Amino acid sequence: MTGLVVALQALLSHWRRHRVQGVSIFLGLCLATTLWTGVQALNSQARNDYARASAVLAAPSQVQLLPRTGQHLSQALYLELRSLGWAVSPVLEGRLVMAGEGAPSLRLIGIEPLTLPHDLRLAGSSAERLDIQAFIGPPGQAWIGPDTLRRLGLAPGQTAYSAQGLALPSLQVQAELAPGVVLVDIGQAQRLLQAPGQVSRLLLDGPAPGLPDELAHWLSVAPASDEGDLQRLTESFHLNLSALGLLAFVVGLFIAHAAIGLALEQRRGLIRTLRACGVSLRTVLLALSLELGGFAVLGGLLGVAGGYLLAAALLPDFAASVGGLYGAQVAGHLSLPASWWATGVLVSVVGALLAGVSAVLRAARLPLLALAQAQAWRSAQGPWLRRQALAALGLGLLALGCGYWGASLPAAFTLLASLLLAAALALPVLLDHMLAGLGRWARRPLAQWFVADSRQQLPALSLALMALLLALAASVGVGSMTEGFRNTFNGWLEQRLSADLYLTLGDSDQAASIDQWLDQQAAVTLHLPTWRSEIHVQGWPAQVQGVLDAPWYRQHWPLLSHTADAWTALGEGRGVMLSEQLARRLHVGLGQRLSLPLHPTVSLNVVGLYADYGNPKGHILLNADWLRSHWPQASLSGIALTVAPGQLSAVQAQLRERFALDDSRMVEQASLKAWSSEVFSRTFAATTALNGLTLGIAGVALLLGLLTLAQSRLGQLAPLWALGVSRPRLVLLALAQTLLLATLTVLLALPLGVLLAWCLVAMVNVQAFGWRLPLQVFPLQLLQLAGLGLLTSLLASAWPLWRLTRQRPVDLLRQFSDER
Repeated sequence: MTGLVVALQALLSHWRRHRVQGVSIFLGLCLATTLWTGVQALNSQARNDYARASAVLAAPSQVQLLPRTGQHLSQALYLELRSLGWAVSPVLEGRLVMAGEGAPSLRLIGIEPLTLPHDLRLAGSSAERLDIQAFIGPPGQAWIGPDTLRRLGLAPGQTAYSAQGLALPSLQVQAELAPGVVLVDIGQAQRLLQAPGQVSRLLLDGPAPGLPDELAHWLSVAPASDEGDLQRLTESFHLNLSALGLLAFVVGLFIAHAAIGLALEQRRGLIRTLRACGVSLRTVLLALSLELGGFAVLGGLLGVAGGYLLAAALLPDFAASVGGLYGAQVAGHLSLPASWWATGVLVSVVGALLAGVSAVLRAARLPLLALAQAQAWRSAQGPWLRRQALAALGLGLLALGCGYWGASLPAAFTLLASLLLAAALALPVLLDHMLAGLGRWARRPLAQWFVADSRQQLPALSLALMALLLALAASVGVGSMTEGFRNTFNGWLEQRLSADLYLTLGDSDQAASIDQWLDQQAAVTLHLPTWRSEIHVQGWPAQVQGVLDAPWYRQHWPLLSHTADAWTALGEGRGVMLSEQLARRLHVGLGQRLSLPLHPTVSLNVVGLYADYGNPKGHILLNADWLRSHWPQASLSGIALTVAPGQLSAVQAQLRERFALDDSRMVEQASLKAWSSEVFSRTFAATTALNGLTLGIAGVALLLGLLTLAQSRLGQLAPLWALGVSRPRLVLLALAQTLLLATLTVLLALPLGVLLAWCLVAMVNVQAFGWRLPLQVFPLQLLQLAGLGLLTSLLASAWPLWRLTRQRPVDLLRQFSDER
């Protein structure tokens, strides 16, 4: 124990003289933990809310009866099943827009408490504990979560009103209820949703017997896992964020790794002295491990706190992204358990072990007398670089294998991870060969020293340069993907949203009346009604849209691929068109036949595929007349119309006056495009922020690497100064060395970033979202990122160079006395 205490005191004394190195280790672990735990906090909050949303009506083994077509079932089917002895309970679900400007849209769920399955749980509580009299009796109750109540700006017991002026029952807070959900009696739900005699699904208590033939036409049996669609659809979004958080975590560890390696190099003499004084190697390694553990715990605690603050700052954009893309509701505040904080500290400890284990092992393997020899330490880097080259080759082969044979999201992310790690490990080897080739062109002594000294700095700066490479490559890849997606998305919007006004209608009778009225309006140059229905195709949720056989669709509905007579076949009811993501999920291509869940079952030729960005469900396009004749449940739900120039406001005013349509039912093209673009921008807000933070961390890594090298480099610069090289020229030489290494790194990062962008659009996006985007490279963006990388390097070198200019001649002369 005495030896351990002595070793710890000796090792810790190093940080009093080299505070920058201590700060760099602490800061590296802190930043790595901050970004990783911040991303995990966002994902954890979202997944908890998804689970709460799915657990509103949950049982250990809940079977459901769903409509085969449409969104609703007739209540008569429920009554018929009850008369046949089926223990079913009805549920009605829909969106309810609340009154007030900027008021939220809520998920309203109506239940029939008297027939609920006995083992059902409502918002985390047993259904048996439900006060039925208070829930269904006048004035009734509306269960609401605390997050939703805050968004409405109301207090428990108050009354809320829908946009149609209908009053909700008295609001009662249920802490376990998910954000954006309101639970009421089914009678209240039918009144509020204006769906008398309608139900969305039936909950079955126990296993499902065979459905009678006369009911099988209308009902399908499905397990409760369908309620997990939201979590399944958003999983790829969270996986993307986790990948960026992991990349930032690795880049942050590079800071700590570089500082630990340099500190160990500078303590070679101290370790030799401890060993010579009788301190065993095991005791020295234990002391180094305890020292590293102290850094890890302190950095982890501060990093977890920073991660919480980062997650809180990104939460509004994150919630808007998930809500805009998937309609998912995420709470407006973080609620993280104590286990999350403990996990964050554990991640920091693991990161510290990853960052420091290689340096400790190298010190343990070097002979005792070689510990104090700089040349021996540098010689140990040679085999290490050769092993890095072999590891990079192996990871490169793994990436090729995943790209060629992989057909899943894990394979796509394995491809990205192996590609980035291979590039990072290969960077020092490539830089060493580049500098060696440059050295062959050097003729003058100072130029030869310049190249040789740059190669000598590689072991110390390699990790910081790896961090810069990964950060720049990620910025190029994600930036190219984002801008390419933005261009593709905007072009798609321009074609798809070319009508002047879009009407969203819930009442089929009113929709038919509006359609007839529009026929008589001279100001309306074109109006195109659409019929919609919701179905499941091979287990996947899909939206069916029926359109008229009109030339407007041929001009404004862009197709990714199609047969020669695609629109003719669609107009004649011989063909069907699918969204790209649905076609990929069903493994259906052009010319193949697709069976649709109609009665009798029919199949149609797939004649076209089209993009449908942002829709988490599949989309099917059919001829409207064919759909209405085969699918009477399809409802007239929307009308797109174009009007004569200058007549849009007048047409809107007439629609408001004659049919009482509010602004939520009438959406102008310009506002719809602006909203879509805003959702797009907010979707990538968290990604952009993480990208910027990663590049900033790479700059910090380079800065700390240069600072830790500044003192040890005096031994290389002092002889040049003694030979007559002025200090300003020494500063310029040091600056040129940093910029040379940074420039070579940037030149390697740009093609790596383009390759990363291809992997994202051709592999990750396809597996995560079902979209294949064209690869677009933006030269100006590449130049900007290259300039940003060089500027980061320049800023990182500014302080060490300023310190070099402040060095006194006596400090340089002391280098020679220290050699003796």
